[in-house]
Amino acid sequence: MQFSDVVGQQDVREHLVEMISLNRLSHALLFTGKEGTGALPLAIAFSQYIMCESRDEADSCGICPACKKASDLVHPDIHFSYPVIPKKPGDKPVSTDFISEWREFIGQYPYGNVYDWLQFIGAENRQGNITAQECNEIIHKLSLKSFESDYKVLVMWMPEYLEKEGNKLLKLIEEPPPNTIFILVAENESMVLPTIVSRTQLVRVPPVAIEAIQQQLMLKAKIPKDQARQIATVSGGNYRESLQIMQHAGEDWQSLLRDWLNAIMKSGPIAQVKWIEEMSKNGREKQKQFLRYFNHLLGQAIKIQVLPGAELPIPENEKDFALRLNKMAGLEQQRAMIEELDKASFYIERNANAKMLFHALTIRLYHIIADKSVILTT
Repeated sequence: MQFSDVVGQQDVREHLVEMISLNRLSHALLFTGKEGTGALPLAIAFSQYIMCESRDEADSCGICPACKKASDLVHPDIHFSYPVIPKKPGDKPVSTDFISEWREFIGQYPYGNVYDWLQFIGAENRQGNITAQECNEIIHKLSLKSFESDYKVLVMWMPEYLEKEGNKLLKLIEEPPPNTIFILVAENESMVLPTIVSRTQLVRVPPVAIEAIQQQLMLKAKIPKDQARQIATVSGGNYRESLQIMQHAGEDWQSLLRDWLNAIMKSGPIAQVKWIEEMSKNGREKQKQFLRYFNHLLGQAIKIQVLPGAELPIPENEKDFALRLNKMAGLEQQRAMIEELDKASFYIERNANAKMLFHALTIRLYHIIADKSVILTT
């Protein structure tokens, strides 16, 4: 994987290249970026750049033997660590047990999240972990001499899944063998062991620029400019989310939302139960897409209130709905609703019971807006 395969993130790419050119490469880096920002693709591309025999000031060459091996995730001096599950009861799994699945997963879903990965390896509802046995494996691998390159690189994805066993790695991270590079890739820095964070150099990966997602969708998915722009805007800088939205591009989110709000504020419990029943039948991804779309419309409504009279690039149908939301709720109410929707998305991601979640959310939204409401008619 090359930097050119990463969506956007030009500033981060240049920063990483500069580390090499100025000989300021730290032996331990912590890439932190939320889901869909491309932190993992950046880390993989950077490991290839380190190994490349003919790199330039922008990217690895992509054609030397080292690049070809790194691109196929088979370079003997690039090691990977990630959450895994036991294949059978009593197993002490390590990442290499799933290396074939890992190569296939990265090839198909380079922007996938940890839920995607665990489902890919058949975890179902089981929790993945980076185990004590894995830490021992890492210590052993990195104690050996490199096979082909001047460097040895470990890319650890989701160090949040290291528990106290991660302390086994502290001495190695602090005083690694010569030319050994740790690249940790996390979505939530606060969940990484503080003792590990303190020993790394942070590389923050921001949300992907809307323009970069738009261009990628137009180029790769061949979708029209306006539709690509709308998807990119709703995704909130999350490229993975933009791909999910694209798969559900035919969904009539506005009608679904209108039915829900009318059930909350007008029709009453019977309509609410019916709506919740139907929504709970949808998959987790569709439920998240719906909540994200609602949040997007609330964001548009807030912009209209905060910037009255400004020329905002909002599609007409969204603008009309946003104006109706402004009649329903004020700024503080809308911000409270966004907070509740974010919480709901968080719990959906963690396999919360959909019926219970949407029932509780319906009640909360009612109490937030009950003192100022308008029915959203067709």
